[in-house]
Amino acid sequence: MPEIPKTKSYYIMQLNLVLATVIYGISHFLVALFTIFIILGLIRLILMAYWALKERKKEKKLGGFPVLDSYPKVSIIVPAYNEEVNIVSSLNSLLKQTYPNFNIIMVDDGSKDSTYERAKEAFPDHPQLKIFAKTNGGKATALNFGIAQTNAEYVVCIDADTKLQKDAVKYMIARFLNSAPEEKIAAVAGNVKVGNKVNWLTRWQSIEYTTSQNFDRLAYANINAITVIPGAIGAFKKSVIAEIGGYSSDTLAEDCDLTVKILKAGYTVANENRAFAVTEAPETVKQFLKQRFRWTYGIMQMFWKQRQTFLNPKYKGLGLWAMPNILLFQYIIPFFSPLADLMMFFGILSGNGEKIFTYYLIFLLVDASLALIAFIMQREKLTGLLYVIPQRFGYRWLMYIVLFRSLRKALKGEMQSWGFLKRTGNVKEVVTS
Repeated sequence: MPEIPKTKSYYIMQLNLVLATVIYGISHFLVALFTIFIILGLIRLILMAYWALKERKKEKKLGGFPVLDSYPKVSIIVPAYNEEVNIVSSLNSLLKQTYPNFNIIMVDDGSKDSTYERAKEAFPDHPQLKIFAKTNGGKATALNFGIAQTNAEYVVCIDADTKLQKDAVKYMIARFLNSAPEEKIAAVAGNVKVGNKVNWLTRWQSIEYTTSQNFDRLAYANINAITVIPGAIGAFKKSVIAEIGGYSSDTLAEDCDLTVKILKAGYTVANENRAFAVTEAPETVKQFLKQRFRWTYGIMQMFWKQRQTFLNPKYKGLGLWAMPNILLFQYIIPFFSPLADLMMFFGILSGNGEKIFTYYLIFLLVDASLALIAFIMQREKLTGLLYVIPQRFGYRWLMYIVLFRSLRKALKGEMQSWGFLKRTGNVKEVVTS
């Protein structure tokens, strides 16, 4: 063939050829990548459902609240920072607990509003309530301060905007009292629900609490791999908290860091679905992004801090499942997930939408199947699933923003303060089991 003259059209043709080759390679790579992600998602779905069902059967065999001559003392620790909207109603709710032997320790962590004054005014010299104030140091320091003020055998740590079902403390302490010594239960996670479902954003968060948090904890409990005892409701043996050095301030996920330290020490972290708590979820996008950035960045810090557990068989469920799950399903797959949305969009424009839409639909169905199973097992109203489809579009992109902000901040090596979320006081007063 004669040599093609290297005119302007020749170079345009070469550029088009290179672009076509690159696009072809990238598209095949992404199809293969998302095929792997779908397979991994299916494996995770099957294993999580299996473990959750096993744990549910185990829960049905649990004994009720034991009848004893005397009950160990329990202190409910309430750290508070700028919680003037919620503090009085939250403390009133806690005083209704049916556990026979408890007190409440509220710690104002240098609030700039009237949190401390409102609590003191509403509960002057209450026999079951101690109110302290300290200079601002963050939630971890407030929790450690409150724990240091009690001689109780067990402590229940909650957020100041949380309201507990009246038997919540009783259910959690029963897990300690009914357990065999060889179980070595050192902590019990409660069941957190959103108490202010007032708009689309809070309803989306309610779905997430049911699926990605409460359902996951139920499954993880079966392999002793719960990595987060929620700040809204968690019970601990005080002696174990002292043994592992208490809450740490070197990450923004102090609850997650403490839980992992308990697992590393060889103890069991149990789950108690009957211990209900309702918490206030952010009602605006700005507040939501602020909260989730702190969570995402904090878990990233915890993962790096506890990286020696990753794929380490010494730590069993924590090392072989929970830590790889965090890396893969909270960071790697979400990092590539926006490409799935973009692939479908450009695929439709290019006329190849049918094949891409099939992969995308399978990807979403795997995600939605887990939500359905979680709703059934958590006995949530299935009408809430109507919000799943719009959640997978709007909510997911909000989480992508959070993830990329967190990764950028981590790469830049910047620190982040604990921060404050503006409260509305819209949490329901009564929680039923």
